[in-house]
Amino acid sequence: MQPDPAKVHAEALVIDTHADTPQRFVDEHWDFFEALNGGMVNYESAKKGNLDAEFFSIWVDPSQYPANRSAVRTLSLIDGVLEQVRKHPDKMALCRTPDEILAAHKAGKFVACMGIEGGHSIENNLALLRDYYRLGVRYMTLTWSNTNDWADSSGDIDDPTVKHHNGLTDFGKQVVAEMNRLGMMVDISHVADKTFWDVVEVTKAPLLASHSSARALTQAGRNLTDDQLRAVAKTNGVVMVNLFPAFIDEKWRQAWNDCKTERQKEQDALEAEYRAKGLPVPYTASDAIDRKYAAKVGRAPFDSLIDHFDHVIKVAGIDHVGIGTDFDGIPQPPGGIDSAADLPKITAALMARGYTADDMKKLLGGNLIRVFREVQAKADPSFQ
Repeated sequence: MQPDPAKVHAEALVIDTHADTPQRFVDEHWDFFEALNGGMVNYESAKKGNLDAEFFSIWVDPSQYPANRSAVRTLSLIDGVLEQVRKHPDKMALCRTPDEILAAHKAGKFVACMGIEGGHSIENNLALLRDYYRLGVRYMTLTWSNTNDWADSSGDIDDPTVKHHNGLTDFGKQVVAEMNRLGMMVDISHVADKTFWDVVEVTKAPLLASHSSARALTQAGRNLTDDQLRAVAKTNGVVMVNLFPAFIDEKWRQAWNDCKTERQKEQDALEAEYRAKGLPVPYTASDAIDRKYAAKVGRAPFDSLIDHFDHVIKVAGIDHVGIGTDFDGIPQPPGGIDSAADLPKITAALMARGYTADDMKKLLGGNLIRVFREVQAKADPSFQ
């Protein structure tokens, strides 16, 4: 007799590798223990959904902050996470190692980890990379949707006005090597295909795709091809499936692209309004426009999400899949998922397709812990 999926989910260590919530901490002065108020993850929803650990994404919008001011914004967002931990030491813990995650979980605390989204945050400076590590950052997505000075992004790879590098530059290879030395997970979500393959050649530790789905099912350049899924698995890495409908449902992606021109006009008007004030556009304001258009498109089918988990498992293997929701960084999740409270539905749906309790324990958190542990085991001990 198959075990109850609700019980399996409740007993598992559940880790999400990507939520863009730190912007709320800093820009909205919002507290993780307050009501969601339009967000997708807070303490209450995490508890309801048995989400035990969150990698908070430290993302600097390159369109709003000059390249040589990325570090200031990065540090503000890191501080936003650290302040949450400081304010709630009885319920929340900053964790920098797998053992710290397990210990905090055992003590009944919500686990806060950090990952930087976009290599522009280091301002081409390995010293900054090391400082971020010292502050608790444990992965870095090499690019966001923008190509930086040392790595090409999937987000603008077809833009002829952007200077590209044919993958990683020599400095980019140094960045990957330094991340290996530090014990910081190398995240290949967002990178261009050539960058991906350059990273595979350079890395000496398992790779992480913190929030990417399968390109075979949805033709978003942000998703991984089957060859890339197999390559991540060959490094003993893990691919964390993203919940953004444009990455998990082809019809939704096409409908989203169809309204791009109209959507961009509103974003440009918003940008002009804030530029006239000498201020960056708050994410909440630009996100409100995206949410309006997402609502017009409608909800993507929940089964589309489950299809992506299924596909990654079939191609890369059950040891190389996990969850990277992109909560608070997407206009809406697929139907059936409104907040972290709904994560048990993923476990139930996958078990309905025949996956076992042991499979789910790997997918929900075990695989990420294994990768994190191996990355740190290969690091220079003086940084641990």
